[in-house]
Amino acid sequence: MSAPRFQWPDGSHCACVVSFDVDAESAVLQVDRKYATHATTMSHQAYGPRVGVPRLLEQLRAAGIRATFFVPGFTAECYPDTVRRIVADGHEVGWHGYMHELPLDLTVAEQRSVLERAAEVLEPLTGERPVGYRAPWWQLTLESPGLLASAGFHYDSSLMDDDVPYLLASDAGTVVELPVHWSFDDWEQYGFFIDPPLGDSLEPPGKLLEIWQGELEAFREEGCLQVLTMHPFLSGRPARSRTIGKFVTFARELGGVWFATAREIAEHARGVLDDSGARRLRSALDPAYGMRDGDAT
Repeated sequence: MSAPRFQWPDGSHCACVVSFDVDAESAVLQVDRKYATHATTMSHQAYGPRVGVPRLLEQLRAAGIRATFFVPGFTAECYPDTVRRIVADGHEVGWHGYMHELPLDLTVAEQRSVLERAAEVLEPLTGERPVGYRAPWWQLTLESPGLLASAGFHYDSSLMDDDVPYLLASDAGTVVELPVHWSFDDWEQYGFFIDPPLGDSLEPPGKLLEIWQGELEAFREEGCLQVLTMHPFLSGRPARSRTIGKFVTFARELGGVWFATAREIAEHARGVLDDSGARRLRSALDPAYGMRDGDAT
């Protein structure tokens, strides 16, 4: 067996972040504001903060783990008690844009403005500035690392080019990247929408659990980081929510899995990683795209 790809604390073989994107109505309203008058569609999204989050908090409490909830500003303003409840249970709250706006559709100035609103919206509810960011739809821009560093964020969780933490470089400093992937997103299994057409999947919870457990076994062997991403309006349904407890039980029987918040993972990674190995985002048309010392073979 090859050496572990990353150094984890206390003899752990790998790490796992359980995270939630509390999109609520914002994800659909970002597609088109006309859906604001579609009562059934809005009720489908409101299920997340109203019913899903409380149920998921119970599951997390029973499993004995702390999670990270990425919350759009619009959600926080519409459901402030939901955010307070998340914090009261000891979980981390990160920033997920204001109206779930796609960063790729924004100017640099608009991207900066959205990031700067994070503290203004979340700090009164959580008692501290958010240090973590996840781009809506995971669509980071080339300017994002510098904007995040300038706005005081410590880490991002939006990119897919690795399965261990690494540093993103910019002229404004570095931020830790905690990579994600569609295979760890509940939307791919549960995301069913009539209108807007954002998904057509209605898979059983057992399929999602099978995928996540299989990947965890492989990640444990290689020393990787598994970032699970769930949406309360999807995974907050009764049978689906129980997947959390089943997954945690499986991981604990496997052994050597460190469950931590995204912030805790980022803080650990910051102490392990060397700034000299930080990666800088480039356009794929840049001749130097993706190339760093030692990459070429």
